[in-house]
Amino acid sequence: MNILHRIPAADPVLEAESFWWQPLAVVGLKVLVVFVIGLVGTMFMVWFERKIVAGMQNRVGPNKAGPFGLLQTLADGIKLFFKEDLIPEKADPFVFRIAPFLAFVPAFLVWAVIPLGGDFTNGHDGTVTWFGEVTRVQLADPPIGVLLVLAMSSIAVYGVMLAGWSSGSKYPLLGSVRASAQMISYEAALGLSLAAVLMTAGTLSTSGIVSAQSSITNWHLLSTGIVPFVVFLIAMTAELNRPPFDLVEAEQELVGGFHTEYSSIRFALFFLAEFMNVISMSALLVTLFLGGPQPLYLGGTDLFAVLGPFGGTAWLLLKVFAFLYMYVWFRATLPRLRYDQLMNLGWKVLIPISLGWFILLAALQVARDSDVSGLRYSLIVAGCLVGIALAYMLFQAALNVAHRNRDAEGAAY
Repeated sequence: MNILHRIPAADPVLEAESFWWQPLAVVGLKVLVVFVIGLVGTMFMVWFERKIVAGMQNRVGPNKAGPFGLLQTLADGIKLFFKEDLIPEKADPFVFRIAPFLAFVPAFLVWAVIPLGGDFTNGHDGTVTWFGEVTRVQLADPPIGVLLVLAMSSIAVYGVMLAGWSSGSKYPLLGSVRASAQMISYEAALGLSLAAVLMTAGTLSTSGIVSAQSSITNWHLLSTGIVPFVVFLIAMTAELNRPPFDLVEAEQELVGGFHTEYSSIRFALFFLAEFMNVISMSALLVTLFLGGPQPLYLGGTDLFAVLGPFGGTAWLLLKVFAFLYMYVWFRATLPRLRYDQLMNLGWKVLIPISLGWFILLAALQVARDSDVSGLRYSLIVAGCLVGIALAYMLFQAALNVAHRNRDAEGAAY
């Protein structure tokens, strides 16, 4: 009996009646593909951002190493690899060494649950046949895949926080404190917008979420009412410490932020983790709201149908590429927010909006499940909207009173 059959798994390849080495070969191939795609994608993202920002600023950008400067990132990585690995005198050596890995490894693990392709159209479950084995085009498909992503993003906070604390310097410490407060603040809004998707799809599996978006009208961008998508996009930008929310690495204030004291390969790991997170979270956004590998039919035709089983992968890459360009555009155009503006946006705007919208969607879901229709359904919607409006007005009134009290206390001194 194949020992792999005793392992409960959502991937059909681990349940197949075949030689023991065939499932292991397929899983090993998927691990290699995910690892290579992650590294190559990160290298491309670094080059792409430098090139696009240079074009927006009327500069040339990388143009020496390789065609169009494509190998510049590889050259920089090799250079950093051979640099001296310095550890500050007042640093905690063990924590200082391990912190970059706490930031880098979770960024890679997120890719494990992202569906990178497969046929999800017309009710198909996204499985493909490789080397005679039926499997999914993703490394793993656990029934709690979305929770795994949230756990990995939470662990990455420890890498940033411990890097700043262990450096024994004031500027990295300030950067790590900012990072912790920023990530925790926006995690709530991100989680609430994510909960709206999970409630609509009815599953925590990433492949199940993609299957629930069988057509463009079923994309969660539309079925959840756009608001969760906008909140998730803003909160994700803040979680990634990307402009205009890059206060963690504010050069004018904190030199280099939490990784100021890092050099050599450990600095490169932080650099890779940052850009890897941008790609992986963009892929997660596409998976949750834009159908993942689901095709767009233009004039009733799938443009990538000629690619066969790789058509879904092409659509996923195209959608992810659009968000990568958007992030580069943000960096080139938007000024950095002040820290108080950053916190106000998270706690006073995004969290109340996402919470109110989630309550509205939950009420509508309960009404649909109870077969409520007609006048009663309209009354439920109107009641939810009135309740949310009253709660928002009370919240704003409380904020105004707090502002007046704070101004009065300041004037008294």
